[in-house]
Amino acid sequence: MHYLSTRNSKLNESFLNILFQGLSKDGGLFLPSEWPQISIDKLRNCSYQETAHAIIYPYVKEEISDYDLKLIIDKTYKNFNHQKIAPLINIENNKYILELFYGPTFAFKDYALQFLGNIFSHVLKHSKRKITVLGATSGDTGSAAINAFKGKEDIEVFILHPYNKVSEVQRRQMTTVDEKNIHNFAIKGSFDDCQKIVKELFINEEIQSKTSLTAVNSINWVRIIAQSVYYFWAFLQLNTDKVNFIVPSGNFGNIFSARVAKFMGLPIHHLHIVTNENDILHRSISNGQMKINEVKETYSPSMDIQISSNFEREIFESSDRNSDYINELMKSFLAQGYENLSNDLVSKMQSIYQTHSVHDSKVLQTIKEFKDKYNYISDPHTATGLSIMNNLDNKITNISLGCAHPGKFSEAINKAIDHNPDIPKMLKNIFEKKEKMTILENDTNLIKSKIMELV
Repeated sequence: MHYLSTRNSKLNESFLNILFQGLSKDGGLFLPSEWPQISIDKLRNCSYQETAHAIIYPYVKEEISDYDLKLIIDKTYKNFNHQKIAPLINIENNKYILELFYGPTFAFKDYALQFLGNIFSHVLKHSKRKITVLGATSGDTGSAAINAFKGKEDIEVFILHPYNKVSEVQRRQMTTVDEKNIHNFAIKGSFDDCQKIVKELFINEEIQSKTSLTAVNSINWVRIIAQSVYYFWAFLQLNTDKVNFIVPSGNFGNIFSARVAKFMGLPIHHLHIVTNENDILHRSISNGQMKINEVKETYSPSMDIQISSNFEREIFESSDRNSDYINELMKSFLAQGYENLSNDLVSKMQSIYQTHSVHDSKVLQTIKEFKDKYNYISDPHTATGLSIMNNLDNKITNISLGCAHPGKFSEAINKAIDHNPDIPKMLKNIFEKKEKMTILENDTNLIKSKIMELV
């Protein structure tokens, strides 16, 4: 299998090349040339690790052996602190929560980033290559990436987060890691500003000539395929012929991972995209208005995003992989801050996705409702999805994604139910540690010079 770019459908790249590039040199995102098909029946009674191997292997088999992939997967999930890795919690008839916070940083990002870290280690072990990992985070990606790469030889890690716009726990999970290869930059701006800097640096020839930049955001294809696994895993736990997923969404990576699962044969009926008040995805798909508004700070900070990078992958697929169209569209969108999608494109996306926007008041109300009715405490990102699942009928199985441990968002939980959630011991420890970060202006050249000083 080879890989193409959303901005060049004629590109022919190998898996290892796209692994280290992260973002294509033309500014586009990588996708496989074809979608492998998976036999659901052959996955029945498989473990999470066996399911992961079956889903991921078709994408890497030319360059990573069957045996090595099994070792990488086993190493990735052996320390997750639930025997099912990603358990399904039955709320009521045909309504479930897929809990995805049993990795080392208590957020769904661990499921992909631990895997990505172990793939990097495997490949670098057999080469003399050194890489520089660069990522932007709206909260959880940063801590998950830092945990996955801390202390690894031949890897320098630079994570950009918006200054004073992530929760205290999210920040401390990043800034209290004292490994010498970890560098935290707090940018005076929004997540979108951080993400813009990252994208500009990936196509900057000067910095690329000095070091090999590698992406850890969900623009990296490996993140997407690793996240696709738990959609199959959730379905396999149930005796049903089709399923709806409700996915809280910011950068469109997690919901596109579900789309990949559907491409590969998972019988998904509807995919529900749930945004908070930063609702560009809801507006883009519901009425074709792809317009950047001012970023609002909410109780679900990991979703405080206006430019959703992975949405480009969906537009590419819904436009029948028309890279010329994508080039024109994205150039116009980034220059003007808005673009109207065609009726045909919107219609195709609406046949797959249903979209919703949930305000902070509804998030707090949902947290309280689920505590009172089910004795279940959810984090505010998860609550955006649960507020939608509440309104769906139970004729078809509905699974809403549990994004993070509620202990990471005590302020919102306390405001909703008037007491703090339990905090895992590993999270309590970070309040006793010294923080290490560099606060910087929102300036790409400044960030570039800082990175080049340190690599």
